[in-house]
Amino acid sequence: FLDKSDKYDSRDVERLQQDDKWVENYLIWRHDIVDDTLKMIDESFQWRKEYTVNDLSESVLPKWLFEIGALFLHGYDKEGYKLFWFKVKHHIKDPKQQLDKKKLVAFWLEHYAKRDHGKPLTVVFDMAETGISHIDLDFVRFIVNCFTDYYPNFLTKIVIFEMPWIMNAAFKIVKGWLGPDAISMLKFTNKSDVQEYISGEYLPPHMGGTDSFKYSYPPLVDDDFQTPLCENGPITSEDEHESKEEIDADTKEAGELNEAQNLNQKKMNSVEQISKSEETDKTEVKPKNAKKALTTFKGPLLHISPAEELYFGSKETGEKKCLIVLTNVTKNVVAFKVRTTAPEKYRVKPSNSSCEPGTSLDIIVSLHGGFAASLQDRFLIMAAEMDQSSGAGVPELTQFWKEVPRTKVMEHRLRCHVIESSKPSSLTLKDNAFNIPAKTNEDLHIELTHLLQINKRLEEQLNRCLWFQQLSVVLSLLSVTVAAFCFYLASAQRS
Repeated sequence: FLDKSDKYDSRDVERLQQDDKWVENYLIWRHDIVDDTLKMIDESFQWRKEYTVNDLSESVLPKWLFEIGALFLHGYDKEGYKLFWFKVKHHIKDPKQQLDKKKLVAFWLEHYAKRDHGKPLTVVFDMAETGISHIDLDFVRFIVNCFTDYYPNFLTKIVIFEMPWIMNAAFKIVKGWLGPDAISMLKFTNKSDVQEYISGEYLPPHMGGTDSFKYSYPPLVDDDFQTPLCENGPITSEDEHESKEEIDADTKEAGELNEAQNLNQKKMNSVEQISKSEETDKTEVKPKNAKKALTTFKGPLLHISPAEELYFGSKETGEKKCLIVLTNVTKNVVAFKVRTTAPEKYRVKPSNSSCEPGTSLDIIVSLHGGFAASLQDRFLIMAAEMDQSSGAGVPELTQFWKEVPRTKVMEHRLRCHVIESSKPSSLTLKDNAFNIPAKTNEDLHIELTHLLQINKRLEEQLNRCLWFQQLSVVLSLLSVTVAAFCFYLASAQRS
């Protein structure tokens, strides 16, 4: 069905053919039933073309839709999933505005899906101060359809805060649309129990939290890398007067890190053997000083470890440094720079440099002063191939980044994870230079789903084998019976 170019956006067809993870999400969401999966792909692709999802941007939507603040991304739930907020009190039913409002929902979902590689969302319906004028079942049904029919495996739960009793009848209708799987994701809450799902850190005061965040536009809320960012934190007076002793301490620390890496390399032999098959396909020429980690993002220019999260300690644990390992898998020099959403907090060394072909390079990310890491902090690694003739000094790199086309730049984002345990953690740089993260609930869920799928396929294969075995036995008995009957007839004719 993918050949019907007039029915689908060709960009979606191309992505489906190349993105195994997207296909896998459709299968998971439809319980590995192929016919249901194909039906969902067909419906979602038609919808994506109808709503021009791939071309939705701020410029094509009315500015007032962003300014009103009815929809936005902000904060995380207790499992680390991004919160997608629906401030219902800002929504008034108006048929003339309905299509634009639906496109705004699609814009946000597509915006996040592309930026964070489809990591699932937790939806929050904040229904405080709402009444009958805010009920719009057509709009609610569209939102439900986005998650059940158009964006596979993209929903973790729906937290509904303080639903007015007058809306009970309406939500009985909504439950009929959801189906049993999605109904189990509904969490009806109030001020006394909403923190079972979302900590007070990301809840506004009217929900019993301490988050002082106030929505405003522009820029897009939580669009981490939209505004210009400092690569290595602001220059302060204490930075300008950094003493020789501090520089020497950094040099000594880097040396200790290399020693720690060598020791850890020996300890991780068993781990390396497990992941050997994964490592061998990284590059034909194995880098001499490559660091092996359990999680690696394999980009076209650089392999980046860890793949998704940097693990820092809380204020109590005091772990303030992490390591990012870049491995150049091209045959040219690759320029890179690291940007952060919280430049006042972090120091990144080096933050703007280059990596030689077939080698690895360590980047040390450290918290500055008395700052603590936050789940909202992000890092962006930008990389681009340089010509062999280009120099790699500061002036050359500065000029290179001014001239390189945006289409030639590889980007990869890393989140921050804060370890709350008071015990020293093996995931921070102090004890482990490889930043091996603990598996999240999402990872375990995906692995469990894989195992269930594999188990299901094995059962099907076993059933087929048993069926063939039974068929073979029946055919054998039938053959023996026929042969015996023929022998009997032949004997009877002789006699």
